[in-house]
Amino acid sequence: MEEKFDAIVVGAGPAGSACGYTLAKAGLNTLVVERGKFPGAKNMWGGAYYGPFLHELFPNFWEEAPVERYIKHRKFSFLTEDSALSVDFTTKKFDEPPYNGFSVLRAKFDRWLASKAEQAGAIVASGLQGDDLLWEGSKVSGIKAGGDDLPADVVVVCDGANSILAEKAGLRGDLSPKDMKQGVKEVIQLPREVIEQRFNLNGKEGIAWESLGTFTKGIPGGAFIYTNEDSLSIGVVVQLNALAEKNVKANDLLEEYKQHPEVASFLKDGKMVEYSAHLIPVSGKAMMPTLYGDGILVAGDAAAMTLATGLALEGANFAIASGAAAAETIIEAKKTGDFSKTTLSRYQTRLEQSFVLKDLETFKKAPHFLENPRLYEKYPEFVCDMAEKIFTNDGKPREKTMKLLKQAMDGRISFLQIIQDLWQIKRSI
Repeated sequence: MEEKFDAIVVGAGPAGSACGYTLAKAGLNTLVVERGKFPGAKNMWGGAYYGPFLHELFPNFWEEAPVERYIKHRKFSFLTEDSALSVDFTTKKFDEPPYNGFSVLRAKFDRWLASKAEQAGAIVASGLQGDDLLWEGSKVSGIKAGGDDLPADVVVVCDGANSILAEKAGLRGDLSPKDMKQGVKEVIQLPREVIEQRFNLNGKEGIAWESLGTFTKGIPGGAFIYTNEDSLSIGVVVQLNALAEKNVKANDLLEEYKQHPEVASFLKDGKMVEYSAHLIPVSGKAMMPTLYGDGILVAGDAAAMTLATGLALEGANFAIASGAAAAETIIEAKKTGDFSKTTLSRYQTRLEQSFVLKDLETFKKAPHFLENPRLYEKYPEFVCDMAEKIFTNDGKPREKTMKLLKQAMDGRISFLQIIQDLWQIKRSI
């Protein structure tokens, strides 16, 4: 007789591994399937983990997890073709446990997190893809994987933004390119001492540097650099539908960003050792699928649990929290042997009571605001031009700031547009 699992988790990313760990720790017979050769082999994020939830699962996790650096500095830049205006924020609080965030490399981090699930008793099967669902009437009763039928009381779908199983379960419809961004990333190897010298860092200190500017050619999106121990994670994240409309490739925008004078000096003599691309769900609640059904739950990117506010693009903390919430719901259901839609709906209740759905509700209008093309061309040009006028000393008599402001705005942006955009900011973020 074939083995029946209490739960099968599809995907060994942050959501899947957190779910598998929580289930196995509670004594449930748990299988986690991962289509990559190992957890993290096919996964990609910019390279930073923020938020305290992992600390709740694994107190002081940074003492054993393969984190690269803790985020000491948060830097933001407006870039035009040949200029940059930047803000670099740091505080003593960022030096104190549990810290503000960490730079990580997925190939290392995901393997560690999956190993915690294995240590708790879960079976993690790499190189095995969840191809389809098994059904008993209208209830999901397992998955098809690698030619085998694998039965389970409940399936947790954590198979990424373009979740095939969530679609097969009828929990989501077709995805719109407007709801997705494409992220492309390179890992640039540099000696540790060079990174610390160029970014003015000491020891395990790191920086998260995000940029908006003309390098995206008016396409909604931005760029990032995260410092690792002996490498840099650098990439761009841009609206998928706009790439197609403008016939632009995301990797060309990345090259444009890398060649910017403000960026190029930090990359000098670096060696690219990794390239990856990834689809990111960015429309939040507007694109979120139904999160539960009879015998099935959806978590992480598959559930569109990514927070995109323009000031932050955060997904891993939401993924881990949703995976754990799914597991807690299943543990309760196991006690009564009831894995119906009604019982599993407690998963959504849990998320509504946590930061996950509260944050996504608070910032539900932000994705629409971030489609504003002025954010990526007009405002970077305006603020950089304004800064140039203020800080240039050409020996001529100086003009009042308001006059310089009007000169920087002339032919570029109007007071009415600024007022409209400020109102949208108030409503969105």
